[in-house]
Amino acid sequence: MKLWIKWLLAGVVSLVCGVFVLVNPVAASFAVTVVAGLTFLLIGGIQVLAGVGAENGSSKFMGIGLGVVMSFLGLSLMFEPLSGIVSLVTLATILIAITGGLRLMTAFRMKETSLFWPMLLSGAFSVLLAAYITANFFQVAPSVLGILLGIELLFNGAGLVVFALFMKMANGLKTDLDGARHS
Repeated sequence: MKLWIKWLLAGVVSLVCGVFVLVNPVAASFAVTVVAGLTFLLIGGIQVLAGVGAENGSSKFMGIGLGVVMSFLGLSLMFEPLSGIVSLVTLATILIAITGGLRLMTAFRMKETSLFWPMLLSGAFSVLLAAYITANFFQVAPSVLGILLGIELLFNGAGLVVFALFMKMANGLKTDLDGARHS
């Protein structure tokens, strides 16, 4: 199978998964929370093992201590996914607000350029999104992570499809150029 077809298939799978997630955003939010919990548990366990093997006393204490905290966080996300969703949505909302605010500040430093308005709108959109999530927190929180994941899967899929088509075009162009050289 040609490489560009593999990229195309990956893009189509990502698009299909994105649509599936957007149709079921609450279930996807729970899945994201449980996977995050598993990840924290795994990393915490590895960190405890690294701490146990550390020779320095402070490194040992720090490794084991942080590993235990991460493991407890992972277990909390896995066994209390609704609380985990609330925590993760709160964190995501804070990050969206901060990045939006930073883009607004950046926009005003770009006031004399043609990029002022796109940067301003981008920052304003993020700040307004964070405000919307905050104002409607308990209505939207269960689905926010799923919606964000679904949108990311759609953008990822679209990007992979475009990349696959670019690879196909580049290979066709290379074939045309190779044929022209040999004539």
